[in-house]
Amino acid sequence: MLFMLHQMKMQQEKDEKQRHANAVAHHHHHGIVTCVKQSNAPVIWILGGPGCGKGTQCDKIVKKYNFKHFSTGDLLRAEVASGSDKGKELKEIMSKGALVSNDDVLQILERAMVKVSDSANGFLIDGYPREKDQGTAFEKYVAPVDLIIFFDCSDETMTARILHRAKESTEVRADDNEEAIKIRLATFRKNTNEIMAQYQQKTVVINAERGVDEIFADVQAAIDNAVANKKQAAAAALS
Repeated sequence: MLFMLHQMKMQQEKDEKQRHANAVAHHHHHGIVTCVKQSNAPVIWILGGPGCGKGTQCDKIVKKYNFKHFSTGDLLRAEVASGSDKGKELKEIMSKGALVSNDDVLQILERAMVKVSDSANGFLIDGYPREKDQGTAFEKYVAPVDLIIFFDCSDETMTARILHRAKESTEVRADDNEEAIKIRLATFRKNTNEIMAQYQQKTVVINAERGVDEIFADVQAAIDNAVANKKQAAAAALS
């Protein structure tokens, strides 16, 4: 009898552990759906080619609006630096110059967003999506996008800026020669045009070949409009 009670207790504990594990797994996959989708904080994608100056604009947005800034490149590098199993796996992929899978990028981005979703005034997603399927996956698993800002810059300007940056830098990047830059920019153009065609209503194109403050004035107008629309929609949903 005692043995049976002991077995039952063991089974109960096992079931409890399993339930907890399932809840954690469920939270990991679906936690963001509740956190970010239910948040009234706007979700903004920042698109722009290498050397278009989006880093400077993102800093200004964070300063003015206190939004949380997520750069997928930085998040991947941080994961590698952490020395986790996933980090080691990513390091292997990145050192070969291969692209990290969308699932991996989305999972790392999702985790970072969940961490701050309670306190975020807005989510600034920088360098993602890189192609339209990533945009679809983001909206499905994370949250709908409210605004897409595209910093438009000519290939000539971006090439000159990348080469200048390469000259100033001590770190030599294999893809900082003119031929490689041409290929990088052609890929970027094709992918970005497809993303913008998919989200025409939500995209604001900003001429990035002007002074920083001139550009930022347009950025502010776009964000203020998106924030107002989001608030309006939230109020309408409650009434």
